[in-house]
Amino acid sequence: MEQNKLNRSFRIFKTPFDLAKAFAQELVNDINAAAEKQSSFTIALSGGNTPALLYSVLAEKYGSSVDWSIVHFFWGDERCVPPDDPESNFWMVFVKLLSKIDIPLQNIHRIAGENIPEIEAERYSEEILRNTRIFNDLPVFDHIVLGMGNDGHTVSVFPSNKELLFSDKLCDVTSHPVTRKKRVTITGKVINNSDAVTFLVTGHSKARTVERIFKKESDFPASFIRPLHGKLEWFLDAEAGKYIQ
Repeated sequence: MEQNKLNRSFRIFKTPFDLAKAFAQELVNDINAAAEKQSSFTIALSGGNTPALLYSVLAEKYGSSVDWSIVHFFWGDERCVPPDDPESNFWMVFVKLLSKIDIPLQNIHRIAGENIPEIEAERYSEEILRNTRIFNDLPVFDHIVLGMGNDGHTVSVFPSNKELLFSDKLCDVTSHPVTRKKRVTITGKVINNSDAVTFLVTGHSKARTVERIFKKESDFPASFIRPLHGKLEWFLDAEAGKYIQ
């Protein structure tokens, strides 16, 4: 199902696996289009269970059929842990995808969670600027993949720190509102300067949050993701999208 409501394009799939397969195909089409133009393709990735399924599908179905050498992988946020920590977003992507494809090491732009967070936020901002196009004095990613929590947070922008949506910094340091563990995250202005942004959201526990966002009845962080010049899509499974069908 594909509809448009309140300027948000969304597609609803029967299962999370169907969602992952459909988005993987769309992403591969975009990568192949960039390869035909002899361009690079920059993408910022998300953690979470649904994106993990996507990375598995990409590895299993497209691991050897895509020119991964043109793809530059970034992360939307990272916990301040070592790269091989089970909580690391980088580690999850490495295990599910990066370790199974042929990609130059210099194309993997991880947030170094083991570094001093404030210094790493500055360093990662510079790395993003060196490896992306610039528009409106901000970096432009070809695609940013986002997840969403039950509380409407995305990347590491929570309801308690929504000011990061409007920060002049490219990356900043924040803390999880419950655990207080530090994270490094890209900010709202970077996300909204992307050529394409896609939310991958599954599960009945997020259905009411999705409904409120689409009805403009909330100020969840995810509500403020509205690309200025790019496209915004929501890929939902039947459970997450059951109140907006």
